[in-house]
Amino acid sequence: MYISTHEVFERDKIRCKYSQTETVSDVNELNHPIPKTVLKDFNLNGIEVSSIADIPGGTGMGSSSSFTVGLLHNLSAYTNKTVSKEGLGAGACRIEIDLLQEPIGKQDQYAAAYGGLNVIEFNSDGTVKIDPVLINLKTRDTLNRNLKLYYIGNQRSASKILAEQNKNTAQTDKFQALEKMVDLVYKLKEVLTLGDLNAFGDILHENWLLKQSLAKGITTPRINTLYDAAMNIGARGGKLLGAGGGGFMLFYANADKHESLDDAMISLGASPFKFRMEEEGSKIIHIES
Repeated sequence: MYISTHEVFERDKIRCKYSQTETVSDVNELNHPIPKTVLKDFNLNGIEVSSIADIPGGTGMGSSSSFTVGLLHNLSAYTNKTVSKEGLGAGACRIEIDLLQEPIGKQDQYAAAYGGLNVIEFNSDGTVKIDPVLINLKTRDTLNRNLKLYYIGNQRSASKILAEQNKNTAQTDKFQALEKMVDLVYKLKEVLTLGDLNAFGDILHENWLLKQSLAKGITTPRINTLYDAAMNIGARGGKLLGAGGGGFMLFYANADKHESLDDAMISLGASPFKFRMEEEGSKIIHIES
């Protein structure tokens, strides 16, 4: 996600460019809720804010939170304000959760702010702890090489699924499933630290089985078909990224399985998507005085 800001020629206007272009005389006239809310905080006029993204919204990859974090970082730099990664994560949560009332968690905002591979703990007092997962270069390279990502389509809003999931957590069996998923976080950290990537794949699979039980819309017959096909080919485990229902699927499979895995996913209508783990989080790459 790339965000740029500069003065617009019409000094009494605000222009926002994303998948659409909006030019308004008052920030309250903006349709997109995130720039509308963020720009109110900064009280700016006569600017143009543009965003470019590698992937579209609604695909389970945290694009909305990346947009919010990037916009906060960009406008802070534009107004000569210093902001920490903690400030970016907390600020984006305030925008999306407190002000826009989205039924989402805090993980995407802090992941976008900090970057890298982390255990993120959300404490009952509202504080957030970021604990980097320390793995050696060989393990990181193998993990980057063996993780396979596929776009399966069906862009959607996460809000409906997450609202049902939040409601369901009051049920004993759903809450127990969440507790088991939390335990898996620390097992995953341990096996990554040890470099046991086959166990990493197995834990992904165990987590996926638990996640499906949280809400009806998380999986679909097509998603199950894709997942079963990958496992039959030899993937160790995988997961659907985001709330559920569509978007991207991630699998861990040894390199000798990749050609067969690609063929199977493509035949089922899923598209391979190349990626590597990002290490730096949100950063300012250019300021022109």
